[in-house]
Amino acid sequence: MTQPRGSEALRLHRQLTAIWGTGPGLARLAAVNHSVIGKRFMATAAIFFAIGGLLGMLIRTQLASSQSPFMEEGVYAQVFTMHGTIMMFLFAIPMLEGLAIYLLPKLLGARDLAFPRLTAYGYWCYLFGGTIIIAALALGVAPDSGWFMYTPLSSRVFSPGINADVWLLGITFVEISALSAAIEILVSILKLRAPGMSLDRMPIFAWYMLVTAGMMLVGFPPLILGSILLELERAFDLPFFDPARGGDPLLWQHLFWLFGHPEVYIIFLPAAGAISTFLPVFAGRPLAGYQAVVVALIAMGFLSLGLWVHHMYLVGIPHLALSFFSAASALVAIPTAVQIFAWFATLSHGRPRFSLPMLYFFGFLFIFVIGGLTGVMVAMVPFDIQAHDSHFVVAHLHYVLVGGFVFPILGAAYYWVPHITGRMAVNHLAKPAFWMIFVGFNVTFFIMHLTGLRGMPRRAHLYPAEPGLEIFNFVSSVGSFIMAIGFGLVLLDFALHFRFGQAFRRNPWRAQTLEWAMPTPPPAYAFASLPHVEARADTLRPDDVGAELAAGRGYLGFVREGRMETLAVEAIGGGVEQVVELPRPSYLPLITALGTGVFFLAMLFKVYWIASIAPLLIVALFLRWTVGRGRQGDTGPEPIGRGISVPSHFESRNAPSIWATLFALIANATLVASLAFGGLFLWISAPGWPPPDMPRPDLVSSLAVLAVLAIGGVAALGGVSAGAAGRTAPLALTAAMHAASAGFFAWSAVSIADPTAHAAAATVFVALCYAALHAMIGFVFACYGLWRVSAGWVSPARLLDLRIGLLVHLYAFAAGVITLSFWWLLAELGAPGGEA
Repeated sequence: MTQPRGSEALRLHRQLTAIWGTGPGLARLAAVNHSVIGKRFMATAAIFFAIGGLLGMLIRTQLASSQSPFMEEGVYAQVFTMHGTIMMFLFAIPMLEGLAIYLLPKLLGARDLAFPRLTAYGYWCYLFGGTIIIAALALGVAPDSGWFMYTPLSSRVFSPGINADVWLLGITFVEISALSAAIEILVSILKLRAPGMSLDRMPIFAWYMLVTAGMMLVGFPPLILGSILLELERAFDLPFFDPARGGDPLLWQHLFWLFGHPEVYIIFLPAAGAISTFLPVFAGRPLAGYQAVVVALIAMGFLSLGLWVHHMYLVGIPHLALSFFSAASALVAIPTAVQIFAWFATLSHGRPRFSLPMLYFFGFLFIFVIGGLTGVMVAMVPFDIQAHDSHFVVAHLHYVLVGGFVFPILGAAYYWVPHITGRMAVNHLAKPAFWMIFVGFNVTFFIMHLTGLRGMPRRAHLYPAEPGLEIFNFVSSVGSFIMAIGFGLVLLDFALHFRFGQAFRRNPWRAQTLEWAMPTPPPAYAFASLPHVEARADTLRPDDVGAELAAGRGYLGFVREGRMETLAVEAIGGGVEQVVELPRPSYLPLITALGTGVFFLAMLFKVYWIASIAPLLIVALFLRWTVGRGRQGDTGPEPIGRGISVPSHFESRNAPSIWATLFALIANATLVASLAFGGLFLWISAPGWPPPDMPRPDLVSSLAVLAVLAIGGVAALGGVSAGAAGRTAPLALTAAMHAASAGFFAWSAVSIADPTAHAAAATVFVALCYAALHAMIGFVFACYGLWRVSAGWVSPARLLDLRIGLLVHLYAFAAGVITLSFWWLLAELGAPGGEA
C-alpha cells in the first residue's frame, strides 16, 4: 500500500472511480454520492419553482382586474395555497439543502457527507411528498386553507374533504427530508472536515450552514407536531383546536410560527453564505470581519427562534409581551447589518470585478434592504395593526424571501454552475434576464406596498373597483409577466451554457476555496487524497493544492480493500481522529422511502390497517441498512498517510453516528417540549379548563413504572460497560423494561374513557402514546444490540452499536419519566383548586 507518484495518479483515479462511482441505467436509482443527490435536489427544486411561479402568474392574472372571471373562489384558494406551499416547502428549503449537499464536502476537504444513504433517503422522501402535493393540485383536491393552514378553517368542519389532509401529510413527509438534511449537515460540518481545519478555519459557507442546520433541527419539530395534532383532530376527532371541547385555534398559530419565523432565516442564511463565499472572490480579498460575521450568525440563529409572536400581534397577546417581541424583532436587524457591513468592507478594501454574480449581489442588496426596512415597520405593533393581512405584508414577504434567497441563489448558480459542468457560462442572455427579473420584480411587488396601505386584503380573489386599486393591480400583473420572461431567459441561458459552454481546466474565478482544487466536473470521490489545512479555508491556493492532492500526496491517497473512506476530525480543533468507512450505493434508501410513502398514503386515504402495518415494514427496512456494516474483528489504528495511523470509526468513541443520534434526540426532545408547551398553553388560555373528569394517573402504577424505568436505565448502562460475556443479560433486561413500560403507557392511553371529549384527555392520550412509541423503539434497539453481540459485531473496542443504543434507551426512559410528570402536572392543575 504505497502512495502513487507520477503516472500512478491516473491508476489511483481509476481505482477510486470504480469504488465511488454510480453505475449507469437503473443503477442511478441506487446513487448515494453527494454530488448526484445534491444536483437532484437542486434540479427538482427548480422544477417545483417553475410550477410555483406558474401558479403565481395565475394569481396575478386573476388580480389584474377587480372583477376578473378568470378563477372562481374555490380554485383561487387552491392556487393561492399551493403557490405559497410550493415556494416555501418544495423550493426554498430543498434548494438550499441541495446546494449544501453538493458543496459542503468539497469546501471542507472531505470525500462525501457522513451518511450518504440518509441523504438519498431524504431526497426520495422530498420527491415523493412533493409529488403527492402536486398530484392533488392536478386532481382538483389541493389544500385550500392557505399555506399556513390556520384553524378552524383547516378543521374537518370547514374543510371536510382530503384537501387539508394532503397538506398535513404531504408536508410532514417532506419534512422528514429536511430533518435528515439538518442532521447530515450538522454532523458533516462538525466531524468530516480536512485535518487541521479547526472551527475558526472553516469556510464561511460552512458556518452559515452550521447555524442554518441547527435552526432546522429545533425549528421544524413544532410544525411536525402541529401537523400531527391537526391530522389527529381531522381523522380521529381529538379536539386540540376546538374551543367547544377545551381546544384553541391559536395553538396552531403558535406551533406554526415557532417554525415559520425561523424559516425566514433558514432560507436567508444559506443564500447570504453563498454571497459571503463568492463576493470575496470578485472583490479580490478575503471576507472582512470573518469572526464578527460568525458571531452575528449565531446571534441571528438564537434571536430568530424567539420571534414567532411577531406574526400574532392581533390575536390578543398581553401588551408587555407585545413590547418584548416587538423589540426583539427590531433587534434582529443588528446581526443582519453586521453581514452587510462586512460585505461593503470587503468590497471597499479590494479591487472588485463586476462579473454576473456581482450583478445579482447588488440586485439582492437593493431588494433585501427594502424588505428589511419594511420588516422593521411591521415589527412595530401600531403599524402592524394597520397593515396586518394586507398586500403590504405580501410585498414585505416577497422582498425578504425573493430578494433574500432567489437573487443570491441565481448569483451562486452562475458562480458554481461551471464547477458542476466543467464549462464556463455563455451568458449571452444573462444580463437581459437579470434586468427583466429585477425590473419585473420591483414593478410587481413594490406597488403592493401601496395597495396594501390603501387597504387591499391578502388572500382575496376579488377587490373593490376603486381607480387606485384597479390601476395598481394591473401594473403589478404586467410586472409579473416581465419577471416571468426574465426567468425564462435564465433557463434558456443555462441550456446554452450546458450545450455551448467553453471547457476550462481549473479555478476559472481565481477563488481560494477547496472546491476549486479538484477536476471539473468533479469526480465521484471529490479528492484523490485529502488535504491538511493550516490556514483559513478561504485563503488557500487551489491550483497548487489541487495538483498535490491529485498526485496522491495527501491523506488516504490510496485504495484499501475496496472501501469508501474519508476522515473525521475533532469537532473543535480539527485534529485527525478516525477513518470513516462510508456505505456503498444501494437501492435501500429508495425502497425505504417508498415504504414511508405507503404509510402516508394509507393515512391520506384512511386505510388505517395498512397504516398500522407500514411502520413495521419501515423499521425492518432501516434495520436492513445495517446488515454487513461494521467489523467482526478488531483492526486497531490504520495508516492514513503522512506517517499517521488512526482507528476506524467502528472503534471510536466519537463516531459520526453518535453525533447523529444526539442531534436526532435533540429534535425529538424539541417535539416533546412543543407538546408540553401546547398542553400548558391550552390549560392557561383555552375555555373549559380544567375539565371536570380530568384523567388522573394511578399512584401505585406510576411508582411501579418509575421503578421499571430506573431499572431499565441502569441495565442499559450495564450493557455497555459489562465485559463481553456479560452484555447479554443487561441488554435482555433493558428490552424487558422497555416492553413493560410500553405496555403500561399503551394500557394507560387506551384506558382514557373518551379522549375526544376534551382537549385535556386528548393531550394526555397523545403524550402516553408518545411514551409507548419510544419504549417500543428502545425495545427494538435492545433486541438489535442482542443480535449484534451474538453475531460478533461487538467487542470491547467495537461498542458503537451499543453506545448508539444506550443514548436511545436513556432517552426513552427519560421520556417515560417526563410523560408521567407531565400527566401528574396536568392532573394536579385540573384538580379542585388547581388553578391557583
